[in-house]
Amino acid sequence: GGGGGGPTPQPPGKATLTAPANNKVCETGTSISDTQSNVDFSWSASANTSTYDLKITNLNTNQITNKNGLTSTNTTVALDKGVPYSWQITSKNSQTTQTAASNTWKFYLAGASGETSYAPFPADLKSPGSGTTASVNSDGKVKLVWEGSDPDTETSNLKYTVYIDTKDGKQDPSDDHKDLTSQELEVTVESETIYYWRIKTTDGTNVSYSIVYSFRIE
Repeated sequence: GGGGGGPTPQPPGKATLTAPANNKVCETGTSISDTQSNVDFSWSASANTSTYDLKITNLNTNQITNKNGLTSTNTTVALDKGVPYSWQITSKNSQTTQTAASNTWKFYLAGASGETSYAPFPADLKSPGSGTTASVNSDGKVKLVWEGSDPDTETSNLKYTVYIDTKDGKQDPSDDHKDLTSQELEVTVESETIYYWRIKTTDGTNVSYSIVYSFRIE
């Protein structure tokens, strides 16, 4: 059985992101209007790659901008000013269905001129994953884990407030859930219940809110 054919195609390697710099304010955008700037994205070439897909996420709205099938290692995209974004490159090879995703970087696109203080990046909710059934430890608690970062404040100076409830993730948090310095919290949960949670991050001046995740307890 089976014909010959050449060697098995190699899967693409992983691209390394270059600019905009990670966890920083991007000041290099070219202003095209009061509300938008052109941002230059660049990355280093990856092995065995025919095209690159760029995915940009607005971290305030979770709206995604895709530029697919790029054959060079840079491109320019018009984006809204004063907004936090994340971005990622997926490397593709026309000879194989395997792809390779780069790391994900975050940046704040500089806002109106003279704006010097930026809100923290919305926290990245790590676990439980959205829509998952969470596992409960022997104390009947679930561990919430998130990651915070800020373009112009040391991460160690950030404080977090955990919103968790069975309605929408926006009910008033209890006092012991406010102004936490750690990036995890164990919360007591009830079985057969769906919980909604989000994280408020503050750098002392500005605040940001993560998106709301839900998880289920069996």
